[in-house]
Amino acid sequence: MKILSFMLIVIMFIMLPAIASQYGIYSPNNYQKNFSSTEQERLLFILDFSNSMTEELEGSTKVNLMLNTMKEILPKINPNTWVGLRIYGHRMGFTPMEACRASKLVSPITTNNSGNIGAALSQVKPKGMTPITYSLKQAIRYDFMGFPGKKHIILLTDGGENCDESPCTFVMNLIRIRRDVKIDVIAFNIKDSDDLEQLECTALVTSGKFYNAQTAAELLNGFNNSIEASKSVDAKIVLPK
Repeated sequence: MKILSFMLIVIMFIMLPAIASQYGIYSPNNYQKNFSSTEQERLLFILDFSNSMTEELEGSTKVNLMLNTMKEILPKINPNTWVGLRIYGHRMGFTPMEACRASKLVSPITTNNSGNIGAALSQVKPKGMTPITYSLKQAIRYDFMGFPGKKHIILLTDGGENCDESPCTFVMNLIRIRRDVKIDVIAFNIKDSDDLEQLECTALVTSGKFYNAQTAAELLNGFNNSIEASKSVDAKIVLPK
């Protein structure tokens, strides 16, 4: 029995490199290769399709200015970038509760995704409320599921939260348990000082950027700056010699 056990151990040691190679087990030979890699940041647009986006601005509507801006920036996004799109306010529902749950991931986070995002945007019309906090909760809980590393949200809104707790309160509680989410906020043509304060807090608490965009040019600038700041994260483990 002892001889048989010894032979089984010897066979396992002989076969271990092959098993590790086939099934991704970390042996001394492949440990460095598997952990010395680059983990890209995941980027998610969360865009406002609430009813107030139909308001006129600069001879157009705010929603058209947003869509034209997205048409300009999407082709410039590197195909290797992991990016997706969530929208909110795109439907009313029969009750206020339904309207305050109008948030949907219309293009899951993946690479080479600009065309899909553009196609999804062309199908949406502004209609409802402004469930910002609910959208952030859904994005962080579900949209980034299974993705390690940094998560970068670019949130656009033309108003403050009118459904849930303030997004500022939400992120202040969030950073107590996790620090892998950064939120850039683009406040588009917002005049209310309390709304601006809450949105600025949402960005700064998560180490994100806040853009107070009152014009189409400033809107484009905010998007460009946020995308430019979305960098790859090097995840490397240095082994002891």
